[in-house]
Amino acid sequence: MFEAAEAGHRISLEEYKVREPALRQALLEAQYKLLETGNFPVLIIVGGADGAGKGATVNLLNEWMDPRHIVTHAFDEPREEEAERPPMWRFWLALPPKRHIGVMFNAWYHDILQRDDQKPRHDPAPSLDEIRNIEQMLAADGTLLLKFWFHLSRSAQKERIKELESDPKTRWRVTDTDRQHLRHYKRLRKTYEYVLHETSTSIAPWSVIDGSDRYYRSLTAGTLLLDAINKRLAQKRPKAAPPSAQPVPTLDSRNILNTIDYTQALNKKHYQIQLEKYQGRLNLLTRHPRFARKSLIILLEGPDAAGKGGSIRRITAALDARQYRVIPVAAPTDEERTKPYLWRFWRHLPLKNHITIFDRSWYGRVLVERVEKMCSDVVCIRSFHEINDFEAQLIRNDVIVVKFWLAITKDVQLKRFRSREETPYKQYKLTEDDWRNRRKWASYEKAVCDMVTYTSTAISPWHLVPSNDVEFARIRILKTICESVEAALAD
Repeated sequence: MFEAAEAGHRISLEEYKVREPALRQALLEAQYKLLETGNFPVLIIVGGADGAGKGATVNLLNEWMDPRHIVTHAFDEPREEEAERPPMWRFWLALPPKRHIGVMFNAWYHDILQRDDQKPRHDPAPSLDEIRNIEQMLAADGTLLLKFWFHLSRSAQKERIKELESDPKTRWRVTDTDRQHLRHYKRLRKTYEYVLHETSTSIAPWSVIDGSDRYYRSLTAGTLLLDAINKRLAQKRPKAAPPSAQPVPTLDSRNILNTIDYTQALNKKHYQIQLEKYQGRLNLLTRHPRFARKSLIILLEGPDAAGKGGSIRRITAALDARQYRVIPVAAPTDEERTKPYLWRFWRHLPLKNHITIFDRSWYGRVLVERVEKMCSDVVCIRSFHEINDFEAQLIRNDVIVVKFWLAITKDVQLKRFRSREETPYKQYKLTEDDWRNRRKWASYEKAVCDMVTYTSTAISPWHLVPSNDVEFARIRILKTICESVEAALAD
């Protein structure tokens, strides 16, 4: 894969001086056109051999274009806060918004490329599958993803290090790690070539650039960036291909929601006894020494007036207020609309020994957005896979995920709506959107059934809780959380 980059590419200083001004002007024009009319972000991942000019090239791109609209991130070993969350968390937060350019040194390739380095790592490296999945998701979301690998042969790298060390002004740039990499060049090259081969896909290919000549590498990187931005700007958004799989049609009236036993209930006395029992049990579990190495996500979904708020209050009553956060999910903000859909949920992931409770969640993409035609069927079906992958990453990294659908019947919802209308301090809970959503009951029911079918997995199952009786539902939720935490602590 690196042979072409070892062919000895050269650009003379004279030719560089002729071509550089035009390229620089064209890049600046493309950047401003992106800011004015673009509806996508540009993400440049920069990797390569030590001394191959990665930093110098990125500095040059910032010089050629408007640096106010370029954000650069470098990633090394994760900091303490980053190490307490899944490995992809820190990269998600660094993604550029639409119409802007982001540069990431190594990005999610950092850990996996350092596997042969003998250096201790605090977090496991993302797998190649995880890397392909995130890049596929970003590309499907519209991100223009460019991956530049600056390569040096062993002799060129040796000469580059020697050149830097010979000048007192640049000697500081050569580190012990650089010298170690040179000693293990053959082994590292094999690792780099394998990783690049496995992650150079049709939607996110690697561009391998000869880094031995600064004029060549600068013009090559700038030209690749310019051509990619202009091509995307000139392109009408391609019509999405039909989904490869469709939800199974329902040919009779049976589904997972209307087979629930909604008559289950608790009397008040038994409810109080059970409430104290499971709140106490949950409190002890979240103070268990093993829980310090875990984190917990609880998400509650359900139709309007299903009892999500009341259930959350019974959960939080058992917890230390310093240990949890409740995230009510509404329509995305302007900032959130410029990022991939899951970004706004990644930013709220809990630290170790902490709990995040989502009052509605990332499942809005396959529920309200699907029913209200805010996203296409293609995006919806794609989202099932993206959500499953997201939750699998959480669970692999010691996050306990407990998902509840609070199910009520249509007549009970109407009864609760009427009660809210008649109770002054509850009237704020009832909005026109609630009535509008109720008129689409059948569509929401179909969306819920598909959601459970495609996202209830062995490691992250849905818990369907009959909630016509709120006391029964609250106890079922508390008991399920306790059992899920106990199972995770015993694993």
